[in-house]
Amino acid sequence: MKDITFYWLPNCSTCRKAKSYIERHGIRNFPLRDIKDEPLTREEIVELTKMLGGAEGLFSRRAVRYRELKLNERELSDAEMLDLMVEDYTFLKRPVLVIDGRAIAGYFEKFWSQFLEENYYQ
Repeated sequence: MKDITFYWLPNCSTCRKAKSYIERHGIRNFPLRDIKDEPLTREEIVELTKMLGGAEGLFSRRAVRYRELKLNERELSDAEMLDLMVEDYTFLKRPVLVIDGRAIAGYFEKFWSQFLEENYYQ
């Protein structure tokens, strides 16, 4: 049995598409973690960034506050990205699917298909 967790926002259309996609591919009855109602701890965010190859892999530049704070006008360090993700869930790229300690963030069907092939169907 694979250890699976799906991090999402239920009102996010992209998250709902990703959930539907993995369910259509045979993954059912997995834990859903609403990142707004049940915020991730700093330790959980650090763990996810390790799975994703660094803070950049989990950090969302699409967050409204990213533009409001004019963060696009400068280079952010990993530590700054981590602090922002801990402070405000909207800086977390979503959805995030974790299977047995491996993760993928942001939904692009092509990449999720490859991720499932390598981490779920093996």
